[in-house]
Amino acid sequence: MITVGRQNESTRVAWVEKMLKKIPADARILDAGAGEQRFKKNCAHLNYVSQDFGKYEGLGDGAGLQTGKWEYDKLDIVSDIANIPQPEGSFDAILCTEVFEHLPDPLAALREFSRLLKNGGYLILTAPFCSITHFSPHHYYSGFNRYFYQCHLPKNDFKILEITPNGNFFEYIAQEVIRINDVAKQHAHYHLNLFEKGILFLSLKMLERYSRRDQGSNGLVCFGYHVFAQRI
Repeated sequence: MITVGRQNESTRVAWVEKMLKKIPADARILDAGAGEQRFKKNCAHLNYVSQDFGKYEGLGDGAGLQTGKWEYDKLDIVSDIANIPQPEGSFDAILCTEVFEHLPDPLAALREFSRLLKNGGYLILTAPFCSITHFSPHHYYSGFNRYFYQCHLPKNDFKILEITPNGNFFEYIAQEVIRINDVAKQHAHYHLNLFEKGILFLSLKMLERYSRRDQGSNGLVCFGYHVFAQRI
């Protein structure tokens, strides 16, 4: 089975789960932009608080990728992520996964995270490096590279403890090659024939081979970056 281009989400989820285990028991953690609270189950050892703006219903404006349905399950806080009604220094940790591309002002969110975290508190943050339109109209950025975090986290009193690329150039291209069939159906009203499917299969085999030999192509593009930082 060809796996190249298919491990974006699973790799990210595994990393987030690993980081959550590092947060001390009974710490108060804010899941900022929690959505459907997929990581709540991994926070059983923590005092979990969820926040979201609560306005995405799954259909959006019909453009790009949509989920079809979206269910918010009893959010603790419904607010703008840049203006969360909690006292300064009221959290030991903040989790924010795949949210920044959906924020009109991600820097305002960073400033708010800095305000809400205690000194020594932890930030677990992921966002795409490069992404196609999804959840529109709530999609404002196509992604963030490592230099975004290296520039702006220190300015907001964060020390980066870990910044890890997810995937590489070949994995990212493979992910988009896998999309071709569905995109062709939807936007070109065309179904790939067997010959064309064969070309895609061979392309994926090639990309898989290159990915195994990769030496640093994530500096060009990757799925995204995983960041673990501490408030100082």
